[in-house]
Amino acid sequence: MIDLLLAALALPALLVSGYLFLLAVRSARKAAPRMVPPALRFDLIVPAHDEEAGIARTVRSLLAVDYPRQLRRVLVVADNCTDATAVRAQAAGAEVLVRDEPALRGKGYALAHGFGHSLREAWADAVVVVDADSVVPANLLQAFGARLSQGAQAVQAGSAVLNPFDSWRTQLMALGFALFNRVRSLARENLGLSCGLRGNGMCLSAALLREHPAQAFSIVEDLEYGLALGRAGVRVHYADETSVASAMVSTEAAAGSQRRRWELGRLALARRLALPLLRDAARTRSAMLLDLALDLLVPPLSFVALYLTAGLALSALASGLRGAFFLWLTSAALVGVSVVRGWVLSGIGLRGLGALFQVPRYVIWKALLVFKSREAGGWVRTAREEPRP
Repeated sequence: MIDLLLAALALPALLVSGYLFLLAVRSARKAAPRMVPPALRFDLIVPAHDEEAGIARTVRSLLAVDYPRQLRRVLVVADNCTDATAVRAQAAGAEVLVRDEPALRGKGYALAHGFGHSLREAWADAVVVVDADSVVPANLLQAFGARLSQGAQAVQAGSAVLNPFDSWRTQLMALGFALFNRVRSLARENLGLSCGLRGNGMCLSAALLREHPAQAFSIVEDLEYGLALGRAGVRVHYADETSVASAMVSTEAAAGSQRRRWELGRLALARRLALPLLRDAARTRSAMLLDLALDLLVPPLSFVALYLTAGLALSALASGLRGAFFLWLTSAALVGVSVVRGWVLSGIGLRGLGALFQVPRYVIWKALLVFKSREAGGWVRTAREEPRP
């Protein structure tokens, strides 16, 4: 009976690990689409709240992309700022949109302001969102333009960590970005599914924004809007050949605020939208909606690892090397394949393997962080560290 109970408890882990394994084995990189002569016009929108320390670097990065200057504009939304963000962004060469509405705070409101400005002027064919602590590669707009010219309405660039070797935390973040963003997004692109929106480095056509306005104001507004597009039948394409790098905080206090916002916001959205997505998937027989629902339901990998460790230990102690133990072991092996694939794509190499010894500490810290704060709450700006040149 104990073995049967432990086997039943292993089934959710087996389903989750099997799903992650499938994405890992389908995450092969493929050739990027052929670049097209630049013709589309882009508004590069940077939502910024009190980002005076790093905003100039981000603006300079956007101005340096390999795309005709007359076909792009950099718009910084200085959102409820109390510092010199607007002045420094303008000095760096951006057009600044000042927004002062303290009662409506958060990235979703800043983006709605920037999108509204772009659509009213009707100059740009598409908008690109880049966070104020990020650096973009030269080929960003070429990659987006190639996919938009093929009919895509929404495109998500890859995500990378700008400072992966600042600490073991940033190394684990680089691995996490590769696992969550790159492995899954590559697989979905290969399977013809929607990779979803990640907020930073997303491109949306002006026609799409007019037809499906971005009315997402939760603390995970990018995920929320990506799900809304999926329910409307709009697939988000993935551009793996270009990647936006953002700075990750390396201290525990700053990282806690960031992780709490991401995980609790995602959990709140799962409670609200997972079942409707599953119903829509069943009703329309849509593999894309089913995948979006599954992605929302899969717990963070750190929690999966904690569950697997507990299951392996309990099954070994309570029933020995019997059926339940091998179910747990199989699940762990499948997750291991996914982690190895993420490590290969992360670029942290052998140098970053040392950070894996910190995984137990990180998992416990993150679990305590989430369970102590069960409500997502309102938007809170993540503390920044001084950017490097």
